[in-house]
Amino acid sequence: MKALLINGGPHKQGCTNLALEHVARGLAEGGCDSEIVWLGNKPIAGCMACGRCRELGRCVIDDVVNELIPKAREADGIVIGSPVHYAAPAAQAVAAMHRLFYTRAVDWSGKVGASVVSCRRGGSATAFDQLNKYFSISGMPQVSSYYWNEIHGNTPEEALQDEEGLATMQQLGLNMAWLISCIKAGEKSGHPYPGHVHSAKTNFIR
Repeated sequence: MKALLINGGPHKQGCTNLALEHVARGLAEGGCDSEIVWLGNKPIAGCMACGRCRELGRCVIDDVVNELIPKAREADGIVIGSPVHYAAPAAQAVAAMHRLFYTRAVDWSGKVGASVVSCRRGGSATAFDQLNKYFSISGMPQVSSYYWNEIHGNTPEEALQDEEGLATMQQLGLNMAWLISCIKAGEKSGHPYPGHVHSAKTNFIR
C-alpha cells in the first residue's frame, strides 16, 4: 500500500508540509508507505485544453506535473495539501491539479483521496471544498478524519501548537490506510471496485 502526498505550498518546509508529515505518520501507523512531493516554488502553467495529453499520456508542458503522473499511477491513495490564499488553494496547487486530473494518463477509479489545508485564521472551508472536487468527479472514495482536515498557524512553529489539527492529520492518515486495506481485501475476496461502467455526456445548448 502506498500513498502520494502532494505539497502545494510555496515553502518546502512550511505549514502544509508539517500537516502532510503528520498524515504520513498516520499512514505508517496503518501499515501504508507514503511519499511527500513538493510542487516547488516556480510558476506552474494552467491547462491550455489542447487535448494532447490524451494522445501522449503526459502533458505537453514538461514540468513537475509529468513527474507526478507515474507516482499517481502507482499510488493507492492521494492527499493534496495546500495553504489558504484568499480563501482558496494556492495558485500553483490548483494549476497542477487541473492538469494532473485532466490528463487520462492516470486511472483514478478506486484510488482514495483526501485534501488538507493550512491557514493563519480563516478561509479554510472554501479552499478545502475546492480541493475535494477533484476526487468527487474522478470516481475516488474520499477519506475523512474526525474534524475538518485543517491546521492553523502562520508559521510551522505556530502550527505545532495546534494539537487538534495535527491529531486530525494523523487520524486522517490512519483512516486512509484502513480504507486502502479494506479495498484491497475486497478485491481479493471477489469484490473489485466497479470502475467507470456507465457513461453518457449531455451538453446543454439553448
